[in-house]
Amino acid sequence: MPSPYLDHPILEKNMTEGGSDWGVNYAVASMQGWRAQMEDAHTCMPQLGGELAQWGYFAVFDGHAGTTVAQYCSKNLLDQILSTGGVKADEDPEQVKEAIRQGFLDIDRHMHKRARRDSWDRSGSTAAATLLSPRHIYFINCGDSRTFLCRNGQVVFYTEDHKPSNPREKERIQNAGGSVTLHRINGSLAVSRALGDFDFKEVDWRPQTEQLVSPEPEVFELERTPEDEFLILACDGVWDAIGNEELCAFVRNRLQVCDDLREICAQVIDLCLYKGSLDNISIIIVCFPGAPQVSQEALQQETALEQQIASKVLMRSRDEDPDLLYVMKYLTSEDIPGLPPGGGVTSKQSRVKNKVTPRCHDSKISDLCRFRTLKDWRTPTELVPKETESSASSSPW
Repeated sequence: MPSPYLDHPILEKNMTEGGSDWGVNYAVASMQGWRAQMEDAHTCMPQLGGELAQWGYFAVFDGHAGTTVAQYCSKNLLDQILSTGGVKADEDPEQVKEAIRQGFLDIDRHMHKRARRDSWDRSGSTAAATLLSPRHIYFINCGDSRTFLCRNGQVVFYTEDHKPSNPREKERIQNAGGSVTLHRINGSLAVSRALGDFDFKEVDWRPQTEQLVSPEPEVFELERTPEDEFLILACDGVWDAIGNEELCAFVRNRLQVCDDLREICAQVIDLCLYKGSLDNISIIIVCFPGAPQVSQEALQQETALEQQIASKVLMRSRDEDPDLLYVMKYLTSEDIPGLPPGGGVTSKQSRVKNKVTPRCHDSKISDLCRFRTLKDWRTPTELVPKETESSASSSPW
């Protein structure tokens, strides 16, 4: 069976940005990374039309075992939600949440019919989405992609991953005749809720929400406030490498030294790659008017930090001829104040490579991308694969 990993990661990033008339700006970036196929998809609509001109919608879809479901949902899920008629300008939060829930069930039912008729691949997809109204933020989650809100410098809300080992999820799986083995449904699927994955939804007499894998999202609403700063929506290629609080601190810090949201997204992707993420990586940053702004003080501190790093490397390399891996291991061992919170010296690896070490030998990216730590010298093809949504050894695919 072919390896799910490449010998060398694909590092090209796809990035876009945009904004709305009502003060929301966003950027999205994605990278295939070590994975043999790019299975992520996304949707960014900062301003819906008609009576919903003050509404926005953002979503990340993390596909597994193929791309069909993720791509289909990225193009059609919002329309399916809106077609229920529950999302209106005169907003009723309970109606909106029910419309979202019904939209997920409707599109999953429709895809199930299409998959049988058109012989689709046997793929599935997680979904992490937000629907923004003038008054509320609706958090939508199905699977283990994740969203959080930074307000006044803190993570005030984040979605919970749907994993088979969660007691409530495990009970549903067992009631449907399945088991949870090695944190997977029937030893195969590592998420307990997803769109698609129709091999796990074949008990005709059971409702959609009581199958082995449920397409039902969890939906929460929060009232918007002037202290809202930004939203992060990302696939587990991000969350495998960095936690909520770390990422919040890192993005807040970067917003104070960079006014290009695409560049900040790219820095997050690089950080996750260098921290050992082996998956496709996709991230959306949505900034509200209350987000941190670039400050001269922060820019001066950033300049001083980069000068300090450059000085340390030059002093160390006077009597050495190191490669980039050597330089990064040396910097990791040094006490360097002022490094980006949540990122540390790892977040400076691209800068070190591009600006600080032109005289050093280059290192293969496979040597630089340590699995979890710089002490681990293995590449993905030498590792036991991480928990993917569909395990190659036990999946029916």
